[in-house]
Amino acid sequence: MSQPPGVAGPPAVGQFAAGPSVAAGPLPRPVHAGYALGSLATGAFGTVPGLLLLPYLTDTLGVAAGLAALLVLLPKAWDVLVNPVAGRISDRTRSRWGARRPYLLVAGLALAVLFAAIFAAPFGNGPAAAAYVALAFLATATAFAFFQVPYVAMPAEMTDDYAERTRLMTWRIAVLALTILVSGAVAPLVVRAGGDGVPGHRWMGLFVAALIVVGALGAFLGTRSAPRGVAGASEPTLRAQLAVAAANRPFRALLVCFVVQSAGVATILAGVNYFAGQILRDEQTGPTLLFACFVGPALLVMPLWSRVGARLGKRAALVAAGLILAAGALALVAAPLLPPVVVYLVVAVLGVGYAGQQVFALAMLPDCIAYDTARTGRRQAGVFTGLWTAGETLGLALGPGVYGLVLQLSGYVSSDTGTAATQSDTARLGVLLGFTVLPALLIAPPLLLLRRYNLTATVLAAVTPHGRVDHGVVVGDESGER
Repeated sequence: MSQPPGVAGPPAVGQFAAGPSVAAGPLPRPVHAGYALGSLATGAFGTVPGLLLLPYLTDTLGVAAGLAALLVLLPKAWDVLVNPVAGRISDRTRSRWGARRPYLLVAGLALAVLFAAIFAAPFGNGPAAAAYVALAFLATATAFAFFQVPYVAMPAEMTDDYAERTRLMTWRIAVLALTILVSGAVAPLVVRAGGDGVPGHRWMGLFVAALIVVGALGAFLGTRSAPRGVAGASEPTLRAQLAVAAANRPFRALLVCFVVQSAGVATILAGVNYFAGQILRDEQTGPTLLFACFVGPALLVMPLWSRVGARLGKRAALVAAGLILAAGALALVAAPLLPPVVVYLVVAVLGVGYAGQQVFALAMLPDCIAYDTARTGRRQAGVFTGLWTAGETLGLALGPGVYGLVLQLSGYVSSDTGTAATQSDTARLGVLLGFTVLPALLIAPPLLLLRRYNLTATVLAAVTPHGRVDHGVVVGDESGER
């Protein structure tokens, strides 16, 4: 990818644009809000393809479920290679806008245009249409990598305050939850309002592209006064940087846990339309109601999760959130026997767990980066976030891919009419198990990996330059106990 306008190109090692130094205390509220707006872009792209792309391929373009699963998986799996490269490029970029912000603007606008192109359907149905979607999705995933990696790297460079990173992530996750609600619940309505089929999906693509534009511009403009951090010398090669990241044991444990859990969450997203139509028998309002129940409570429980984090610490709170999320998914296996209102209430429980799982995982990532900076004296936030977003993207791609494979194995019948075909009992069982048991198995076991994570407030206070820790937010010793 070429350098954005205003970027002079990679500097010598350790040279970065001048800017406000890293903040040692609370950041201004406008910076919180501006940074959080970037979640309009990340949330929309993270939600809508996982929700609608697989059904679009199987029930509008008539692509077999197994092939559709590959078409959804492979372009996002490409980001596993691209994201670390994007991180290293942004680490070594200098401009009057800083190292990260140029990518928020240029890659963000490219992401919007390319997202709309995914659903443009210039070739109608058939193999050509499937190939076009795969190529358009690949280009969109590449643009997303160059937006997301610099965006996620910014908190570690804005502040060295352990608790302020949690507050910054709370703002971001609140906007992310709202974006999931708007994009996930409204996008299916836009498809129906646009006439279903290809025309409806074209309108939906434009709607989501507009959300992405607002998010990219909001993050770029809102963070113009944010501290840019003080850069140390960076490792000279990508291979050397990856080796340093691999040596960070807390980061490794957190990364693997989050990637596998992301795959579990993605199977839930991929199955919403199928679950609503085949299990709840409500193709019209079911997807929207499921999303409202999933995300609505998440917006309300953020203060509660903050208190849980203050009481238990980030690691223990993440474990609690993951267990709630897994238990809620497993409980939905009884959905065919339950009244719809009970099903929606259980989905609300999933939303509570999902909110905590996201906010604490993302609040722990900057702690890993700060720990590495203190340990090595080198700035490598872009590489860590490149690996993180690559893993997250892989997880979000694996979810629909595995779910599509479950549909294929259970005998799901595709359609090119814009509405789902009549399915067998075996296919409906596949829809149910892929939405319930499969995500539970992907979300709960990885929590055991967090036994290797020991970056508590006390540990970071001992190694970071300022040693600023808000014990009212997170407390605990190296074992995570009070």
